[in-house]
Amino acid sequence: MKGDARMGQAIIKFLQSTGFAELTIQHVVMLGIACFLLFLAIKKRFEPLLLVPIAFGMLLTNLPAAGLMQPHGGHGQPGGLLWYFFQGDELGIFPPLIFMGVGAMTDFGPLIANPKSLLLGAAAQFGIFTTFLGAIILGFTGQQAGAIGIIGGADGPTSIYVASRLAKEILGPIAVAAYSYMALVPVIQPPIMKALTTKEERMVKMEQLRPVSKTEKILFPIIVTLLVSLMLPPAATLIGMLMLGNLFRECGVVGRLTDTASNALINIVTILLGLSVGATATADAFLQLETIKIMVLGVFAFAVGTAAGVLLGKVMYKLSGGKINPLIGSAGVSAVPMAARVSQVVGQKENPSNFLLMHAMGPNVSGVIGSAVAAGVLLSLFG
Repeated sequence: MKGDARMGQAIIKFLQSTGFAELTIQHVVMLGIACFLLFLAIKKRFEPLLLVPIAFGMLLTNLPAAGLMQPHGGHGQPGGLLWYFFQGDELGIFPPLIFMGVGAMTDFGPLIANPKSLLLGAAAQFGIFTTFLGAIILGFTGQQAGAIGIIGGADGPTSIYVASRLAKEILGPIAVAAYSYMALVPVIQPPIMKALTTKEERMVKMEQLRPVSKTEKILFPIIVTLLVSLMLPPAATLIGMLMLGNLFRECGVVGRLTDTASNALINIVTILLGLSVGATATADAFLQLETIKIMVLGVFAFAVGTAAGVLLGKVMYKLSGGKINPLIGSAGVSAVPMAARVSQVVGQKENPSNFLLMHAMGPNVSGVIGSAVAAGVLLSLFG
């Protein structure tokens, strides 16, 4: 009888130690959201390289009793695996490394060949500052509003970097919002682009860009680093790493470094950053009114940035006598190369012989620079 009682107690103890015993409706909701995001990434192919690790990180962090985001407790008490990954976000290490990889993969030739596209990238940053004002109105502090506004640049690494410097307490929701909206670029942007343009404007075929010399491509990252960093020192980290990666690519003498930065390094950091970003979306932190406000402000920022780029594109269409397709303005948000691909897809649906990708890459890469500059402005004002 005593043996049976001990066996019964052992079974009860085991059942109480499982995650099922601590499962709440909040956990179920977050696990459902994680599975839905995995569905979008795998079945619908919405930027799976971003969304798969983010969604799986969200799933892991909401497993009751697993402790994957448990902080390091001191006295030899280890933290959870994902908490250690998250230190790369919180300390501002992962975002600059991502920027280096992006620079190594990016051809700035379209921007150099058509400097006017820099204006479209700048226009798309309008969403950052309008959302900053909206966040102030909703009761966020200046530092928090700056961190929330940067979501409008559609640049996940920049959002994480700024939030880690200005408002660590809301870093999790900001990171999830920024990367979620980046992954949903193909869903969010097309309705805005079509609503603001006519069929005639969307059908415009643009002239081929001029060839860009190797000397121009080598000088560009050096000059941009000097100008931006001297004008806005807080932007030096992001701009410096972006341009270093691009210099690797263009100088032609460090092929191994270019290959590492554009492949192995950025892939490893993307996995770690994606998992840790998703892991911040715990049930306790995510299902809050403040988080909902951040998510709403984030999509507003993204929409305003897209609209501002398209509207300036329409102005340039008029001034150029119909030679510029306004759709490339939507690529001014810095989701590289996703936003440029969306411009290409929307334009080709109206005119199958239209190829806007290289033209859209100009505003797209200028958007990366623009978001880093906007981050420097916000860090200078509130850092």
